[in-house]
Amino acid sequence: MGDRFHTNSPLAPGVVVLRGPEAHHLGTVCRARPGDELRLFNGDGHEYPARVVEVGRRDVAVEVLAVESPARELPFALRVAAPLPKGDRAQFLVEKLTELGVAELTLLTTRRSVVSPREAKLDRLARYVIEASKQCGRNVLMRVAGPVAWEAIVQQEMAPLRLVAHPGGGVLPARGEGDVSVAVGPEGGLTEEEVALAVSAGWQPVGLGPRILRIETAAVALAALLASP
Repeated sequence: MGDRFHTNSPLAPGVVVLRGPEAHHLGTVCRARPGDELRLFNGDGHEYPARVVEVGRRDVAVEVLAVESPARELPFALRVAAPLPKGDRAQFLVEKLTELGVAELTLLTTRRSVVSPREAKLDRLARYVIEASKQCGRNVLMRVAGPVAWEAIVQQEMAPLRLVAHPGGGVLPARGEGDVSVAVGPEGGLTEEEVALAVSAGWQPVGLGPRILRIETAAVALAALLASP
C-alpha cells in the first residue's frame, strides 16, 4: 500500500502542496526526496497515488498520478454510540473502531457518565481517526459526533437493527442487510430506566458474557462481531 498521507484539500491528477503536520512528517521525519512515491487520501473514498516533486522547509509539493477506489468499507453503515472512556482508553476506542470500519462514533452522555469531552479533546479524537485510517487503509474517515444525550440517541436512531449492550441481554441477532447501530453504557452501566427507554424505542439488549466489560472493550467487541463477514 505504501506510505499514506492525509490532506484536507480536494485531490485530482496534478500538483498539490502539503502543509502542516503531514508535510512535516513527510519531509522531515520520513526525509522524502523528489521521486519518492506515496499515496494521498482526503476522506472522499478515493486513494491517490502520487510522487514527491519538491521538498521545502514548510511544505512538500507532490504530483497526483491517478485516482483509485479500493473497496475497504463495510457494505453497510455501522454506527456506535458510547460514553468517552478515561485517558488513553479513548484513543484506543477511536483507533480500533476506525480499523473495524465503523462509520460513526457518537459520544454519549448518560446518568452515570464521568467524562465530558471538550472541543480540544474532540480535535484530538479526529486526529486519532486520521492516524488510524493512514495505518489501516481506509479512505473514508469515521465521523466522531456529540456529545449527545442518551434520551436523544435512542429516540433519533432509526437503523433497522439497534442493539444496546447490557448484562443479562439476549444473544447477538443475525445482522441482516441494513445498517446497524450499537449503544454501550458507561463504567457504572446504564440505569434500568435508560435500558427501558431504549427497549421502548426498538433497541434490543444483548449480553457479552458473564464478565463486566469496560466501555472500549464492549464497543470494540460488538463492532468486531458485527463487521465480520
